[in-house]
Amino acid sequence: MRKFFRLFYTNLFFTNRLFTLLGVCVVLFVLAFFFPWLGIIPEFAFYTLCLLFFIDLVLLYGQAQGIFAKRHAPERLSNSDENELGVYIENKYPIKVSVGIIDEIPFQFQKRDIWFKADLKPKQTKLINYFLRPTKRGEYEFGLIRVFVQTQLGFVRRRYNFEQKETLPVYPSFLQMRKYELMAISNQLSEIGIKKIRRLGHSLEFEQVKNYVPGDDYRTINWKATARQGNLMVNNYTDEKSQHVYCIIEKSRVMKMPFEGLSLLDYAINASLVLSSVALIKEDKAGLITVAEKIGAVLPADRRPTQLNKILEVLYKEKTRYLETNMELLYTTIRSVIKQRSLVVFFTNFESMSALQRQLPILKRIAKFHLLLVVFFENTELKVLSEKPAKDVEDIYIKTIAEKFAYDKKLIVKELSKNNIQSILSTPQNLTINTINKYLELKARQKI
Repeated sequence: MRKFFRLFYTNLFFTNRLFTLLGVCVVLFVLAFFFPWLGIIPEFAFYTLCLLFFIDLVLLYGQAQGIFAKRHAPERLSNSDENELGVYIENKYPIKVSVGIIDEIPFQFQKRDIWFKADLKPKQTKLINYFLRPTKRGEYEFGLIRVFVQTQLGFVRRRYNFEQKETLPVYPSFLQMRKYELMAISNQLSEIGIKKIRRLGHSLEFEQVKNYVPGDDYRTINWKATARQGNLMVNNYTDEKSQHVYCIIEKSRVMKMPFEGLSLLDYAINASLVLSSVALIKEDKAGLITVAEKIGAVLPADRRPTQLNKILEVLYKEKTRYLETNMELLYTTIRSVIKQRSLVVFFTNFESMSALQRQLPILKRIAKFHLLLVVFFENTELKVLSEKPAKDVEDIYIKTIAEKFAYDKKLIVKELSKNNIQSILSTPQNLTINTINKYLELKARQKI
């Protein structure tokens, strides 16, 4: 009995409508002292309110379980993407009710406005959808679903608490990966900004001899096959396959810088996942190496169906470290792990020429054996400062320093090009598209 009453008063809430009507009754009782002609009107109003209050309680508590609610969530969430979740709710009352729903989402989102309202007819069900955008990988704990129910009288609310505690992992952006997979399979990458590359010459991999059709390159005509068949025949070539593509992700403190809630490391991880997926679709072999002051994960290049899941699991666990990258150790690891000439995509960041000069000797040694592509980030905040008009002397100083740092980034690109090292200077938001563009360009030009 004690437990029942404890549950009764802890889940019972009075509404503003009740307090407003009680205030009206108080005013009527006060006025009755000055205006005797009001008679029993104040008492009648008060007792009517008490009766309606009691009826409201009976309607709400007449059933042990008048409402059912359940969270609909995916098995895992995609980092930096809008993930759809939902709350399923069912009205078991024989009357129409109004509900307010609070879903206790993880504290990482720092959102206190997850409040949904709905009107439910008797025995009606409804699915309320909403979206969450995580900006960090890891485990996110969801709490209870709390449903506040009131009848059309609206004097009190009854709260239902549903145990829906669950922990969902947030993985690198697999939703973005799937989008690019579908585009790559249907050859529609150009629709989302992936440019078409003019193919120079032919790849070394011959596919078949086929009939000539208007538009085929006349330089590919096979004259011997033409003489035998009596019709024009052309050689058909295909992209070289089974080329090795390695993503090397630096996870030192230079990758901790945040942009729009995500760190540079997370942008690099998302781009690496998508690049590996596209490479596997193109029938190349994808591999992965992470590095800071010591070597992290090493995943040799492969194109088995399970390779992408292995890459996803490895990237899920990676975290930023705060020491300088050991470039000598990275070089020895590359020499021991990567046995043939490969495309090595190195995700890092340089804020000054001095930072590049410290790593340049090792980068040049790597470029002797592999096609090295260095990917680093444009500081969008500095770009905004450099484009902002100066109003006083202090603004001139700030604008000049911002332009100097932005100019250093361009000098870094030129310095890498001078040493025959491919590079991408990209904003964090466009990193994935720019990286895939460069991969397709290098593949079309037979650089690998």
